[in-house]
Amino acid sequence: MSGLAAAVRLSMFGQKVLLLEKHNSAGGLNSFYARGNRKYDVGLHALTNWVPEGAKGTPLTKLMRQLRIKREELDLCPQLGSLIKMGGKQLRVNNHFPDLMDDVAQAFPRAIDQFRELDNFISNIDEAALDANGGSARALLNEKISDPLLRDMLLLPTCFYGSALENDIEVSQFAIMWRSLFKEGFARPFIGVRQVIRLLLDRCREHQVDRRMKCGVKQIVVRGSRATALILDDGTEVTTNKIYSSAGAVETQRLRSDCSPQVAQGEIGLLGYLETISTYQPEEFSQFNWKETIIFFCDEERFNYQSPKGLVDPKSGVICIPNNYNYGSERSLDEGWLRVTALANHDGWCRLPEEEYLAQKTEWLNQLNRVARNHLPSISDAVHDTALTSSDVFTPRTVRKFTGHLNGAIYGSPVKRRDGRTDLENLFIIGTDQGFLGVTGAMLSGISMANLHGLKE
Repeated sequence: MSGLAAAVRLSMFGQKVLLLEKHNSAGGLNSFYARGNRKYDVGLHALTNWVPEGAKGTPLTKLMRQLRIKREELDLCPQLGSLIKMGGKQLRVNNHFPDLMDDVAQAFPRAIDQFRELDNFISNIDEAALDANGGSARALLNEKISDPLLRDMLLLPTCFYGSALENDIEVSQFAIMWRSLFKEGFARPFIGVRQVIRLLLDRCREHQVDRRMKCGVKQIVVRGSRATALILDDGTEVTTNKIYSSAGAVETQRLRSDCSPQVAQGEIGLLGYLETISTYQPEEFSQFNWKETIIFFCDEERFNYQSPKGLVDPKSGVICIPNNYNYGSERSLDEGWLRVTALANHDGWCRLPEEEYLAQKTEWLNQLNRVARNHLPSISDAVHDTALTSSDVFTPRTVRKFTGHLNGAIYGSPVKRRDGRTDLENLFIIGTDQGFLGVTGAMLSGISMANLHGLKE
């Protein structure tokens, strides 16, 4: 997604752009795949940073302006309402920040003034600054908020939607998440991530971007302080003046001709995820009374955000029901959908023999489905199983296979490079390891790095 946005931005100003994609579907971590007659979104629970039409100076309006995308082309439908659930309390996250403040005041009356002060503090952080770096959000919360449950409830969604650090999130990234999740909000195109990808591909065609699918990079040829060429998987050599890589910072280093294949081992991200996807007969699903769009849940006394020792940590995660966006009275999804995400152990999944791997996928599909249903209005197993039409699971092994991200780490390395620079003068990092995450963040990353390194000369 960041590569598509960067390609569009550069080509809009007459630069000749070659866009290389290792796989046969565009979008990278924010893409989709087909199985049977269904299209499954990968990554997109929601497009964050939703604001009402007419709002100015926001990340969403910036990316639309920079890519010359009209709001109606995105077909953004706001959420019906989401929740953070932990410790017997719940907080609304529903595109209306005053409701979250009201819930904090009711659930944590002694902490509401602290919450307001924290909001004021975060509002003064320039979270998108390219020199922003460092600092622990957990330490910030410990300083600003006295109630440990409220601290954990604020970390729960911000970590699951934006942290590559175990048990913490970097302060500027926390500020990005605070704004995008709490102050602005969630929306979704009716057809999901395909809507965004189609728009970017249309812009690529409009500006004559040379796109090559199923065309990976085998090596980045380095001479002195510059990357001079790319060796593609088929052996073709392509010379270049500048390279923008969304492969990941460590993954990019390991492609370089002057680096060891094992370089930067300590910078590889540790956090992998397992996600289950279930679909249901629409008539029966409508009777389930599952009304929330997203539920961030934690069933432990304290929120632990780290790679589990077992295959999966079912004690916390994210439940997403894509049906629960305001698509209007004339539109509804063809089936009911339930997506459940939890932390998973990359090495554990990759060690499994194939037969055991498939068996464990089925086991965790059932376990996480049960966990999710504990947070939703109750239905019987018989009713659920009769309505179920399909299911699928992806693991950290799946992510590594199809994206090349080491450890299947969706949020990449904990070491971010906000300005995109490497030690080579013409090799730049975009995407996850530049530091802007999610669909909106990926596009802004590509735009920002294209502007900084390609259009300011």
